Amino acid sequence: MSDTSTAKAYEVHEIVVTDPDAYAEYARLAAPTVVAHGGRYVVRGGAGSAIAGDPPAARIVILEFPDRETATRWRASPEYQTALRIREAASTSRVYVVDGVAP
Repeated sequence: MSDTSTAKAYEVHEIVVTDPDAYAEYARLAAPTVVAHGGRYVVRGGAGSAIAGDPPAARIVILEFPDRETATRWRASPEYQTALRIREAASTSRVYVVDGVAP
């Protein structure tokens, strides 16, 4: 079992966009909030293909944060909530956070 106290955290988003114009506004508003909270985009809607099992059925976005606490704080931050409301209206998604391997 690894020590997750210093592990980076990754938020994985599987997003089905239902309103591309509104989603573009979400992306514009969300990006600066990610950076302001010490995060960075690792994957931002790149093409996915299956190596085993079913292929991704949605847009994939992966964010990296210094740790789980920071990822959670970003998600709940007031500055992200405006963008999140737009995303919730413009898409459906499944979002989860996973801990990376501690150095």
